[in-house]
Amino acid sequence: MQRYTSYIPYREALEGKGISCIEEVRYFLSRIEDHKNLNAFLEVYGAEALERAEAIDAKIASGTAGKLAGMVIALKDNICHLGHKVSASSKILEGFESIYSSTATERLLAEDAIIIGRTNCDEFAMGSSNENSAYGPVLNPLDHSRVPGGSSGGSAAAVAAGLCHVALGSDTGGSIRQPASFCGVVGFRPTYGRISRHGLLAFASSFDQIGTVTNNMEDAALIMEVISGKDIYDATVSSRPVPEYSKHLETEEKYNLVYLDECVNHPGVDPEIKARFSEILNDLQGLGHPNKNASFPYLDQVIPVYYVLATAEASSNFSRYAGMTYGHRSKDAKTLEEIIVKSRSEGFGPEVKRRIMLGTFVLSEGYYDAYYNKAQKVRRLISDHTNNLLKENDFLILPTAPATAFALGENTADPIAMYLADIFTIQSAIAGLPSISLPLGWHSNGMPFGIQIIGRSYEEEKLLAFSNYLMNKFAKRGK
Repeated sequence: MQRYTSYIPYREALEGKGISCIEEVRYFLSRIEDHKNLNAFLEVYGAEALERAEAIDAKIASGTAGKLAGMVIALKDNICHLGHKVSASSKILEGFESIYSSTATERLLAEDAIIIGRTNCDEFAMGSSNENSAYGPVLNPLDHSRVPGGSSGGSAAAVAAGLCHVALGSDTGGSIRQPASFCGVVGFRPTYGRISRHGLLAFASSFDQIGTVTNNMEDAALIMEVISGKDIYDATVSSRPVPEYSKHLETEEKYNLVYLDECVNHPGVDPEIKARFSEILNDLQGLGHPNKNASFPYLDQVIPVYYVLATAEASSNFSRYAGMTYGHRSKDAKTLEEIIVKSRSEGFGPEVKRRIMLGTFVLSEGYYDAYYNKAQKVRRLISDHTNNLLKENDFLILPTAPATAFALGENTADPIAMYLADIFTIQSAIAGLPSISLPLGWHSNGMPFGIQIIGRSYEEEKLLAFSNYLMNKFAKRGK
């Protein structure tokens, strides 16, 4: 059976009766079963997906099908789906069923997409390797001895292994883009506030953003059209009109690019990634896209700032998990205090506990000004510096990650080494800017790596068009 890695030819085949939604769903269910060792899915909605596929086939036949009819989508296990379990890959929410759907999920279903299951992730999206899940690590589909990246590792692995057409993930500090780089797929984080966070289990509310994992730009643009836009349930979401991204992917414009000297020449950057990055810059220069380097004096501050602010927000958000109204409750607890302490101790994993403790510390009396308040000020400096660079240039370009996917267990004993895997993705998250990882390189070790493009706030249309240009020019030359 032909594998469709892009929705457009698949939709044409559906309308031409060359294939049916039922056949496509059966194909994916078979692949998921064959690749269950990857541990990409925590739950597969087999019978439900087939039933929905049958109904959508009827809609296609009658000419009433939606924009995403038959598109098979996986949801990261921190995105709510009415009547389905959602756990953020944590024991604290084991067995919990969502009582509503996220706005993004509702909009996908309204356009006749098929949700095939929920994907594994780092617990509460805290991690860069997908080894922090309470349900075991996800394996990189290209090399089972390596991590897929995190926290949206299950979503990236599912798309890379051909277990669904696309997947939704969440990106707090790089959790879509870094695993996309490790797995060789496209990972897109839109502007903060472009997509509603209603129904996304919160980690750090001023950073969290739903985004897409796809094989190509067409699918990313199409999904963005559907799930973006204002929402009465999220006061932070933008009310700006949503462009028809998929109809504006072609561009002949010449763009001014800037790259950061501290990133490209960082001693931790793999030489092959640096060489491929320089090659692409040189080729773009020849194609009429001038590029220049600039200084970014805050590179050493991005990770400390992020981990102070994100953990502070997490410590506040996670106060709702107390074993009182939902989720895990300790069977050994006898008093109110024991219910809270023991339920959290048993339900949360070590990385989540570490971040809650760190967040509580930086918010505590006597340390608030020294850590949290100062981090907010440095966040503003980072945001202003980044936005000033983008006033003078169309895009900021840099590697997505300093290295390819590392081995399972390689960094688990060293939290700092794990945090450094996100050193290049945190900048845009701090500034709330749209950014994307494109699979434009292959290492001699057989693993892919991504190049990251950062655009101006709410200029996703321009960013997606330029990304499509880069994919057409460079993606097939990488390997």
